[in-house]
Amino acid sequence: MPTIRLAVLVVFLLACSLAAAAGPGGAAVATAHPLATTAAVRILRAGGNAFDAAVAASAALAVVEPGSSGLGGGGFWLLYLADTQRTVMVDGRERAPLAAAGDMYLDKSGKPLPRASLDGALAAGIPGEPAALVHVAHKYGRLPLARSLAPAIRLAREGFPVSEEYVGKAKFRLQVLRRHRRAAAIYLDDGALPEPGWMLRQPRLAQTLETLGREGRAGFYAGPVAAEMVRAVRAAGGIWRLEDLRRYRVLEREPVVFGYRGYTVTAAAPPSAGGIGLATMLNILEGYDLETLDKATRVHLTVEAMRRAYRDRQRYLGDPDFVAIPRARLTSEAYAAKLRAGIELHQATPSAALSDAPAPVGADTTHFSIIDAKGNRVAATLSINYPFGAGVVAGKTGVLLNDEMDDFAKQPGLANVYGLVGGQANTIEPGKRPLSSMTPTFVEGHGRVAILGTPGGSRIITMVLLGILEFTEGEGPTAWVTRPRYHHQYLPDVIQHEPSALAGVRERLRAMGHALRDVGRRYGDMQAIMWDRASGRLEAASDPRGIGSARVVHLHATAKPGE
Repeated sequence: MPTIRLAVLVVFLLACSLAAAAGPGGAAVATAHPLATTAAVRILRAGGNAFDAAVAASAALAVVEPGSSGLGGGGFWLLYLADTQRTVMVDGRERAPLAAAGDMYLDKSGKPLPRASLDGALAAGIPGEPAALVHVAHKYGRLPLARSLAPAIRLAREGFPVSEEYVGKAKFRLQVLRRHRRAAAIYLDDGALPEPGWMLRQPRLAQTLETLGREGRAGFYAGPVAAEMVRAVRAAGGIWRLEDLRRYRVLEREPVVFGYRGYTVTAAAPPSAGGIGLATMLNILEGYDLETLDKATRVHLTVEAMRRAYRDRQRYLGDPDFVAIPRARLTSEAYAAKLRAGIELHQATPSAALSDAPAPVGADTTHFSIIDAKGNRVAATLSINYPFGAGVVAGKTGVLLNDEMDDFAKQPGLANVYGLVGGQANTIEPGKRPLSSMTPTFVEGHGRVAILGTPGGSRIITMVLLGILEFTEGEGPTAWVTRPRYHHQYLPDVIQHEPSALAGVRERLRAMGHALRDVGRRYGDMQAIMWDRASGRLEAASDPRGIGSARVVHLHATAKPGE
């Protein structure tokens, strides 16, 4: 009898091991817009893998969320390849034009030129998203690029009804959109703010997407499209040259990987500040038994970890191809222990007491998460920076330009539009990529896998941190995306929070020395997926703060690749 029990146990353990090694069988998609989710699902059903679906989702978001991302912007695509169990970060971040200079947004006296890095063609970096879509499709996908772009092309040509969220962003940038004829003609209703339900059609963008699908990289970075973009940018006061587009390259980078309480966290590497920031914060917090602490003390310690991570961001982080970043030290447990030793359990540390000075960057942005039946997965965060980017459409291409140049430190010590102060490591240089907050992330351990990320400017990293804490405490994705949020970014020295986030503990936190600022609204738009390896269960959730859509897809019969 014991022999039989042992045999049954061995078979059970083997089955569990095989189940863990296999993919989930089904698939899941969570994006910031229902039409982008539908586009990704359609590609999965056509025989595409998670990477093909990521191309479809990215392109669809470029069409239906022009206030957040687009072909004229960039992003980071975090990929996990199930066959080889390898993770890679595809860096499609924008680059400064080769004619860029450190003082290009300053007047003769060294003072910032008002809004020069936000509005107009001079604010635009060289886009990376088109090159990234080609790279992901050709290197990792199963379907032709043109097939994965087809849903976005159809949305651009046939149009779609805009949402209240679209109208809100257009209202915020109304004056800039009106200032530029082509942008006004596309995104406004005869020059007026459109109503929800108004049909947005972008036939020129559809043509550019078709050219990209047919010709690949050369369809955007060379030939007629490139020539028209450069002509239009220079006519509008920008400094692009054809050589800028010709020399743009997607880079594959090693993600930041570290452990936290038996989990493995994999997140974006520089020029994202996200992975190193998460490592610093979670390594600090691992020294506390958070679940046994009262809410006020827990918030206090989490804020102190945030404060120190954002201080280091200003001090050390930038484009790793231009600055030396002490990555191993910043992500080490020994360094976190040193930072933790300076934290008082019941007293806030004034940011001014941490020496040095300030921190950078943010975005109006979008995020999606995808997993396919084999277990391939993608977390991608994409941006054009401020809502509707620079507000300029590049001539007849239909491409809306980013204003990511504002993500650089225009001068050490100067704040950007998000109130974050930049350091020397992130100053403007020709060909350099600006530091970013975008933080696509995977977390794996204890039989579960999380895929998550969010837009939200400088608050992105802390939102992902709070989501990871929920996951490691056993909660599912609905809890990650709905939990009330708070944030500290070193300077200004204040806890920013959603209206309900600090209920019941405000006075305790003030007594500890914290300054509080209710931002007056909920923020972020997290898109999250969880796979429970043991049960095979997939869960997906879209942040209720946005209009996104999350779907678990049961893939029965699928077409062959290319059909």
